[in-house]
Amino acid sequence: MTIVLILLSVLAAFFAVVLIRTARFCPKAEPDAALPPLAEAPDAELAAEHLAEMIRIRTVSFADKAQEDPEPFEEFPRLLARLYPNVHSACKCERPGPRSLLFRWPGKAPGDPTVLMAHYDVVPADEDAWEKPPFEGIIEGGVLWGRGTLDTKGTLLGVMEAAEAMIARGFVPEHDIYLAFAGDEEIAGTGAPTTVKLLKARGVHAALVVDEGGAVVENVFPGVSRPCALVGIGEKGSVNFEFSLASKGGHASAPPAHTLVGRLARAVTRVEGKPFPARMTKATAELFDTLGRHSTFVYRMIFANLWCFLPLLDLICKKQGGELNALMRTTCAFTMMEGSRAANVLPPKARMVANLRLISGDTASSAAEALRAVIQDDGIAVRRLNGDDPSPFSRTDSEGWRRLRRAIRATWPEALVSPYLMIAGSDSRHFSAISENVMRFCPMALSTEERGYIHGHNERIPVEKLGTLVEFYLRLIAQC
Repeated sequence: MTIVLILLSVLAAFFAVVLIRTARFCPKAEPDAALPPLAEAPDAELAAEHLAEMIRIRTVSFADKAQEDPEPFEEFPRLLARLYPNVHSACKCERPGPRSLLFRWPGKAPGDPTVLMAHYDVVPADEDAWEKPPFEGIIEGGVLWGRGTLDTKGTLLGVMEAAEAMIARGFVPEHDIYLAFAGDEEIAGTGAPTTVKLLKARGVHAALVVDEGGAVVENVFPGVSRPCALVGIGEKGSVNFEFSLASKGGHASAPPAHTLVGRLARAVTRVEGKPFPARMTKATAELFDTLGRHSTFVYRMIFANLWCFLPLLDLICKKQGGELNALMRTTCAFTMMEGSRAANVLPPKARMVANLRLISGDTASSAAEALRAVIQDDGIAVRRLNGDDPSPFSRTDSEGWRRLRRAIRATWPEALVSPYLMIAGSDSRHFSAISENVMRFCPMALSTEERGYIHGHNERIPVEKLGTLVEFYLRLIAQC
């Protein structure tokens, strides 16, 4: 009887702690100084026409330069010079590398500058699969169609339209502003690294860097109904590994007990059956702490008490996969496999390739060792092909973060602003070498369908969203 009473007391204490912590897990007050109203609304129709001109320049980048046409990459800077004369008059324009543009907008006084980023290269488009041509910049029914409207010529447009307008009004920033654009982000090229190398050599330390990343989205966090403006404060590393086996080959009529392809297949099932362990990073912890407070009661109870519910959350993530799971651990996706070129021939060599997205705390080297341990086949060679380790995390207690948050809240008053971990890659990772405030945010409200257009068919953007995009940059630049 005494043991039963003790157990009941322990359970009562446990539930009391859980409920008290849940009750206290309410939204934090984060007062931001209100920004003054804009002097005038941007001309969304004119912005759309300018973006349409950018879309018509086929800056499609390829890792294999033999497939690439270099002329559009020279034509694009000429277009910017024509569309934005004020920027080119007030700012010094440099080309740190063949595929990078850097504008310096001088400020009133010395101090750490702001860097606004975008890239003007785009991925290829299967033109036959599009409803409208991807490189004609068609505006129809209030929508602009074209490759790059979302990723990221649209962002570049927003930066340039806002800068052009502010310079025309006589605005001079307090400190320098750099506009940094690369033409080879999609192939992880040298544009951004070359720019960072130049700035670092000049002793530049940035107060804020803003590049592509999260957006204003809905229905992305359990139990939260309000729109969420997700700002990436770090990004996962991305590395490709090759797994290979060799043999003498032979005729398929007399196969060995385990073929090369069979052994590789067994390796795949072992890796997929044992995911990498969960890690609670700074970005994910702040995401849960920020949005979890706005969730429904059951979810608030979970996120307020991860000290006891984390294993349950981890189990759900492992079973479901997807983006929530990717926020919690290093992921491994097998994307390529090849063996024999004939149906009745044993391959002399078989290989497969996996793309790993590394969470903070893991590295390419540690991941390779973990994979070898799980595979348990010394005959399979595991070789790193390329890739980067995770980026450092940016600060969310800085004036740079607060400036960005104020601009977001003034543009989307109903949105909850939250840090998050970016699971894709961007050029911004290079800028961590000159700033602790590298923020990844695409200033657009995007539906699930619209996010699916990125790198997909029928990429497009409503014209009215271009006006909002420019508004955001006007508000951000006004604080610099």
